Amino acid sequence: QVQLVESGGGLVQAGGSLRLSCVVSGRALSRYNVGWFRQAPGKEREFVAAFTWTSWPSIFTDYADSVKGRFTISRDNAKNTVYLQMNSLKPEDTAVYYCAADPGRVTMLRSDFASWGQGTQVTVSL
Repeated sequence: QVQLVESGGGLVQAGGSLRLSCVVSGRALSRYNVGWFRQAPGKEREFVAAFTWTSWPSIFTDYADSVKGRFTISRDNAKNTVYLQMNSLKPEDTAVYYCAADPGRVTMLRSDFASWGQGTQVTVSL
């Protein structure tokens, strides 16, 4: 199993940007599909974005409709790090953001992911 540590959260004004990072340790990142979820106060944890499958040279990603065109997931296997670039942030993006990983093919379902980080807080103010 892998360990995941998120960073990069913080307070930003609406319209601003943040980049979250997730460092994966214990196994090579290249062996895993990785995604981001978020949980706002009083709400269920929801899918944000993920690398769902890699079949070289094709890499498949998926995004929640609410973040398409604003958020971008990327990875640097050499650094064992996954990123979530968040642009045009809105107050409704405020949440704790979690990184998750699984060695198998994944979808938007939380149950597809075996390993989780502790989360990083993102707060977007008006």
